[in-house]
Amino acid sequence: MSIKTSRMTPGTKLRDADKLAHIPIKIVSSKREEMLRKPDWLRIKLPRSSERIDNIKAALRKNDLHSVCEEASCPNLSECFNHGTATFMILGDICTRRCPFCDVGHGRPLAPDTQEAKKLADTLKDMSLKYVVITSVDRDDLRDGGAQQFADCVKEIAKTSPNTKVEILVPDFRGRMDRALEILNANPPHVFNHNMETAPRLYTKARPGANYQWSLDLLKKFGEANPTVPTKSGLMVGLGETNEEILEVMQDLRDHGVTMLTIGQYLQPSKDHLPVERYVHPDEFEMFKREAEKMGFEHAACGPLVRSSYHADKQAAGEEVK
Repeated sequence: MSIKTSRMTPGTKLRDADKLAHIPIKIVSSKREEMLRKPDWLRIKLPRSSERIDNIKAALRKNDLHSVCEEASCPNLSECFNHGTATFMILGDICTRRCPFCDVGHGRPLAPDTQEAKKLADTLKDMSLKYVVITSVDRDDLRDGGAQQFADCVKEIAKTSPNTKVEILVPDFRGRMDRALEILNANPPHVFNHNMETAPRLYTKARPGANYQWSLDLLKKFGEANPTVPTKSGLMVGLGETNEEILEVMQDLRDHGVTMLTIGQYLQPSKDHLPVERYVHPDEFEMFKREAEKMGFEHAACGPLVRSSYHADKQAAGEEVK
């Protein structure tokens, strides 16, 4: 099947070079000898047993659910799965965007699963989770950007597991913000998360199709409508930004009412994705955390392996995560 035909077939997923063939910038596949060597502080310790990991994967497959941990090739998968936590990805595993830092597949998604909210709620109840993060692919094909599916999941989980706290990590709802916020405000989560990802100078390169100010406005408008719900955002370093640019984004987030922050190291999913341009030393992450506290963030998780939903329960509880 040709790439062109694959793009036209709903449910077919493009990955790596096929996915990135038509973004605004050209990415040259990295050669192994040109790739930066990973420093020691990025070495990941694997658990002795994979039993809990296998159990979570089996639960996902049984209920036809997806985790962003698997789809985005998260480096913390074994640690989180081994601790019985996962970030669930709703609305399928095919994204309508082609962000060159992300490993989630691109294509024409299938129609949303009308039973997904119930299946997710039942799965969480069986797993006895006290905190869950729900995210999604971008769904530019839907009139509400997928907001109703988020709201349905929050509502269903509240019915079946009233003591479970829910954090939603949402896309930008491009061109559909007012409609999406109206839906989400009717069933707000415990934490509202939307990732800025990088500095505005790098948006054309790293987030084609996204708009820096739009994302800031999304966070601000939700926070204004739901003043008791913390707003949260995440950044990556290593894409070619400077520390000064990251500090400027942090200040922009505070100016738009965001109270929780994550900063982690970008890791290249494949040779066809954006290359890592620098590995940031742990001391620099400590600097970001100190500056975040000075700016007034209520919680900042900053470290090489930190991801937006990494130990999200501890982040929400105000515990240190790095």
